[in-house]
Amino acid sequence: MKVAILMGSPNDGPKMEAAAEMLDRFGVGHVIEVMSAHRTPAAVAAFASGARDAGFAAVICGAGMAAHLAGVVAAHTTLPVIGVPLSGGLADGLDALLSTVQMPKGIPVATVAVNGAANAAVLATEIMAVNDEQLAARLAEFRGAGAR
Repeated sequence: MKVAILMGSPNDGPKMEAAAEMLDRFGVGHVIEVMSAHRTPAAVAAFASGARDAGFAAVICGAGMAAHLAGVVAAHTTLPVIGVPLSGGLADGLDALLSTVQMPKGIPVATVAVNGAANAAVLATEIMAVNDEQLAARLAEFRGAGAR
């Protein structure tokens, strides 16, 4: 199983690289894609619709301002979707945070802190570790080391 890391713009890369680094630390495979809920909605829908069949266990979505990426992905998959609101815009991330958490009933998006890409990766790993004892052991070691 692997995790998809999606971001709305190439400019989001520096804020989202912490997710990839954390997944690497746990030995979790991942792919990084840039796709926009607004500029490339068909690509987002196609990716999300096929994510389970492509072997993904979770999708981490980082976006700023309107931050609709995680919600659009969640609308097209039954995989866990974790939203990372990114700073910038009018309210330096508060706008993205509110967009990410305000989802309709039945289409959840787990949401971490503004710029919390590392925690998104930990959460994705925890979800996968429910059925993977080796991954659960790596998580326990990480937590025992002070979770840094």
